[in-house]
Amino acid sequence: MSSAVHAAWPLTDGDDKPLPSLAPMLEKVNPAVVNISTYTTRTVQQNPLLRDPFFRRFFNMPEQQMPERKRRTTSAGSGVIIDAKNGTVVTNHHVIDGADEITVALEDGRSYTAELIGSDPDVDIAVLKIDAKNLREVPISDSEKLRVGDFVVAIGNPFGLGQTVTTGIVSALGRTGLGIEGYENFIQTDASINPGNSGGALVNLQGELIGINTAIIAPAGGNVGIGFAIPTNMANASISQILEHGEVKRGQLGVIIQDLTPELADAFGIDNGQRGALIAEVQPGTAADKAGLEAGDVVVAVDGKDILSSAQLRNAVGVRKIGDTLTLTIVRDGKQRTIKSKIGEPSKLVAGKDEAVHRFLEGASLQEADDKDGVLVSEIEQGTAAARSGLRPGDIIVSANKQRVKTIAELRKAAKGSDKRLLLQVKRGRAALYIVLQ
Repeated sequence: MSSAVHAAWPLTDGDDKPLPSLAPMLEKVNPAVVNISTYTTRTVQQNPLLRDPFFRRFFNMPEQQMPERKRRTTSAGSGVIIDAKNGTVVTNHHVIDGADEITVALEDGRSYTAELIGSDPDVDIAVLKIDAKNLREVPISDSEKLRVGDFVVAIGNPFGLGQTVTTGIVSALGRTGLGIEGYENFIQTDASINPGNSGGALVNLQGELIGINTAIIAPAGGNVGIGFAIPTNMANASISQILEHGEVKRGQLGVIIQDLTPELADAFGIDNGQRGALIAEVQPGTAADKAGLEAGDVVVAVDGKDILSSAQLRNAVGVRKIGDTLTLTIVRDGKQRTIKSKIGEPSKLVAGKDEAVHRFLEGASLQEADDKDGVLVSEIEQGTAAARSGLRPGDIIVSANKQRVKTIAELRKAAKGSDKRLLLQVKRGRAALYIVLQ
């Protein structure tokens, strides 16, 4: 009884002054964080035997096949309004991926059907638009100013419960190598993030957006104190291109890079303790080649910001537009110098018949599809393993061993170690089929 009474008392210090609270800040921010519901219609796969005429006649089944069954599924996520005037909402690509319908629900109970403006799967950002008035937006902060130990607040829709607020600190910055997205530079936080928080806001104590919550490490299926958010500076690079073009047009330098290990630093005469990204190869005719970069150069800074790993260099290039100029600080032959290079058009990777991705694909010429939707089989040499596989020119390989592939490098990685058989999912015209190579 007494505890219930005490819980109703206002919290004050010894001088009867209210203790610090996040409530005033959240009253401004919460209306700009939205719940997102997506609806997807999927075809329920029938048993292949039911489509076999012999099987149907043997068991005296009707000749007419049963119509395809459809199943409508729903999922929940979160989003952030960044432009109240134009109704611009930012969320994760994986929240809306494949959705037939997207609904945005506001804190005040209003609900709207959203239009997908565009998305960037490599960074996991999507931009939506709703036609609504009297919206609130979250101001965007410079995520480069974040420090480990800064207090942060995560706002979202965990487990579909509705808007929820959790607090914590920045546990680490620049997290990479997690294999979650194509470009990784995550803010790690111990603020509780759970399924459904994806796409929600990570804000500082001033109520400014510093990140978009995107992933967790959850061995038991729930929060264990390790969550990740996309920094606003990285998200903004994708958002601006999506708003301008409806998509992200990502360019490249044209180099193959690797981390500078102590052994490599010693071999290249680099000062002990120097970190950076080692250029292993410069591809002929690319922007890097024209700028004068060479194999063996070590990139230690881009536009004055230190580069400590190959992942950081990849991110620095990946968030810039085609035609932008980068100022690269490199170490060559023990001496530091500066080279300016433009971001060039992406070159289409091609694997010829003599450069097999896998022994089961020997004799197939492969190239990355124009729509970045898979790997195109452009040509097949007669009498080869590829010719016997059932593949045809024009097929687009979209998965290997049940792993989604969009590039030749991803196909090679997914196929690695498949000595006895290789399972491919292929798009052929408007149809899709699986092919087993063995």
